[in-house]
Amino acid sequence: MQAAGNNNTDLKIPTEFHYWQNMGTPRVKRARMVFRRMFGFEPDLSEDLVRQYAASYYDADPLAEAFVDEAYLQGDPVKGRAMLDLALEQGLSAVPDAPESLRNLFAGREVAPAWLDLDLAREGARVFRRYGPELFNFFGAITLEGYTNNSVVKPLILTGAYAGDSTKSRFLETSAFWIDMSEPGGIEQGSEGWKTSMRVRVMHVFVRRRLLSHPEWRLDDWGVPISQADALVTLMAGCIAPGYFLRIAGFRTSEHDILAMMHFWRYVGFLMGVEPRWYPETVKDGLKFSFMAFVSGAGQAGADGVMLCRSFSQAFRPVRKENASWLEKFRDQIDHRVHQGFVDFFVSKTTRKAAGIPSAGLWRLYPLASAPVVFTAETLRKQFPGLENVADKVSRYRRRKWLDRHMAKRKAEYTAGTSFAR
Repeated sequence: MQAAGNNNTDLKIPTEFHYWQNMGTPRVKRARMVFRRMFGFEPDLSEDLVRQYAASYYDADPLAEAFVDEAYLQGDPVKGRAMLDLALEQGLSAVPDAPESLRNLFAGREVAPAWLDLDLAREGARVFRRYGPELFNFFGAITLEGYTNNSVVKPLILTGAYAGDSTKSRFLETSAFWIDMSEPGGIEQGSEGWKTSMRVRVMHVFVRRRLLSHPEWRLDDWGVPISQADALVTLMAGCIAPGYFLRIAGFRTSEHDILAMMHFWRYVGFLMGVEPRWYPETVKDGLKFSFMAFVSGAGQAGADGVMLCRSFSQAFRPVRKENASWLEKFRDQIDHRVHQGFVDFFVSKTTRKAAGIPSAGLWRLYPLASAPVVFTAETLRKQFPGLENVADKVSRYRRRKWLDRHMAKRKAEYTAGTSFAR
């Protein structure tokens, strides 16, 4: 992978990184004006940081890649997965003749990074789970804005993830990952979250390796699949976006809460092999980064991006179930309408129109309609510290019930497909 050097002008940058081309467009000028009015400062990061970020489209995960190459691609994928599961469940010492690549992979996670404040990360997890299942609808909706960029879209399209009938299943697995990581103790060594992050990490590497050999993958235009750059956007979306936008839905998230979530997601990223050249350490820099990510998109995903948007907008449509009770049918209808409402409310009109996503009607007002109830609960939580633990338990219960209802008896597997969708 291209490494950062002293002369950042020599760094390799994918051709579809359009930050400099887009800076003078009317859309970005309007966005800059809105940003300045909202936050009171200019959104620009230094030229050096922009170039470092752009170059990180060619950064991957060397430790995990070495293990995947040896145990999966050069060996037996079934045995490789069994070896990984055994190490996660019983410890590395339980794996007979564990290869050096597996030992290095585990060793890389066992020593906490120097920047980690574990108490702050735990606090960030607590803030994150405070949003309950509404957060899943919100995250799914804002993801659609990224479906105009090929580096995001092509891995999903070529593997068949988040497309067609697999959309809901894959999204639920992602939701299960969010829950596992943010549960109390979820980032502690040996926890379910700790295990899940490794499984997802290996799955990403497996997909990356296979996509790099796909005839449709354009390395010069998009960088490597599931790059450090795209991963960093995902991590920042997990804190900056809900921290500000879900205030509309009544959540009283403070700047310190957002900072705690940033630290939580930074550590989650570390466990998953995401160690970017630069990570925002203040909310101000996080906002600047988010603006840069918005500006830099080339918007050239075309029909593939449209298909992903349409698939996701209909992901929770009710399906016929034999022997389903009227209550189950009613819940399925409500979940579908709420899902559509979040898409309609939080996704831009331009994106919805381009993808042909129909209006959700009055359901688009659901985030606003629920705001008074949420705001009241948030205010009570802030005024009476004794309610904090009660609120936390309620949020955890609600999101787990939501996931269990939609997953039925299925469990998240975090496995890469064995064939391409095309």
